[in-house]
Amino acid sequence: MPQPAQPPAPGETIPVPYPLDPYSYVLHEDPYPVYRWLREHEPVHHSPELGFWAVSRHADVRAVFLDKERFSSANGVTLDPAAYGPHAHRTMSFLAMDDPKHLRMRSLVSRRFNPRFIAPMRGRITEITHEHLDPALRRGEFDFIGDVAARIPMDVISEMMGVPPADRAEIRRLADAVVHREDGSTDLPQAAVEAAMTLLSYYVDLLARRRADPQDDLTSELAQTEVDGDALTDAEIIGFLFLMVVAGNETTTKLLGNAAYWGHRHPGQLAMPFADAAHVPGWVEETLRYDTSSQMLLRTTAADVTMHGVTIPAGQKVLVLVGSANRDERVFDAPDAYRIERDSSAGLLSFGVGTHYCLGVHLARLEATVVLTALRDAASGFALDEAGCARVHSSNVRGFASMPMRVTLR
Repeated sequence: MPQPAQPPAPGETIPVPYPLDPYSYVLHEDPYPVYRWLREHEPVHHSPELGFWAVSRHADVRAVFLDKERFSSANGVTLDPAAYGPHAHRTMSFLAMDDPKHLRMRSLVSRRFNPRFIAPMRGRITEITHEHLDPALRRGEFDFIGDVAARIPMDVISEMMGVPPADRAEIRRLADAVVHREDGSTDLPQAAVEAAMTLLSYYVDLLARRRADPQDDLTSELAQTEVDGDALTDAEIIGFLFLMVVAGNETTTKLLGNAAYWGHRHPGQLAMPFADAAHVPGWVEETLRYDTSSQMLLRTTAADVTMHGVTIPAGQKVLVLVGSANRDERVFDAPDAYRIERDSSAGLLSFGVGTHYCLGVHLARLEATVVLTALRDAASGFALDEAGCARVHSSNVRGFASMPMRVTLR
């Protein structure tokens, strides 16, 4: 376990463990020593080489999320140059919009994601979970990501959008390619660009089919939605569908994998939900705090902003380090300890705060709770082959691409 940062001796400079480089595989393996150093020694960090600033303390991350006047989302939420700029909304939908455009778009799609709509989905999510989990459990050894965690969220969001079952494996492969980054490369690799274009083309065709033959799904509903005569354009709908397959799928997949990994690494903690299912929501919440899927989001300064005596000029990229905020010792007791019984509800920033608070929060929590409950109901325990676990390499998403698991059935 990394040790807390120690105060420097008089005149001593403590070097950063390694650079805050969102494209570095070294950072992907463990960003938390760097976060800790930044919180302690440089809460407003500037990387002139990569062209961004970063804030790492909980209070500052929260303040940036709430300050929609000085910190704009209109250029997108990722550092990747190919995805940054005034056209970011084409693939990021309302994530890359400021109010009032953001609120207009959000209001037109939010009904399907409110708790009253999501809660009745528990039964169907449970069915989908058993469709994938039960065959894996019967084998005893399987890839928790490839066989379970990546399939269930994809099926849930695909069913909502009206993507046929036969297309889902390919959609999942393309979504994985979109988020993958090459070590040290500071932009989208060609494979990610090609995958994004293929996904966009797929959703163009899906929308055209639903306009011609509406079904009971989100795509058909969006194609017909009007509020006071204000309808969504094809480009707006396609951008939203693209966002859903990445944000609505990838982050939940990573949440499930992270929960399994940290449970495995902390068997004393894992024993609690495996003894009593009432602890499963705590397992989900502590994983969201301890190692959240979305580690960092981008904002652009709309004016000069001074924080901790440092002025960030207008028009600058600012990384909001959510993963660091969730480990801030100013807010959380023993933040580097993984405690399933911890109540972090008052300080958790994994879903953001303010106008851009995550639309899919209720769905993500429900999916994770259903899947992990089904796992503990069927198995008395599990073990991971850590040497066989492979991380996803992304500039802002943290999790696993594969995770060999062996279960002991009850």
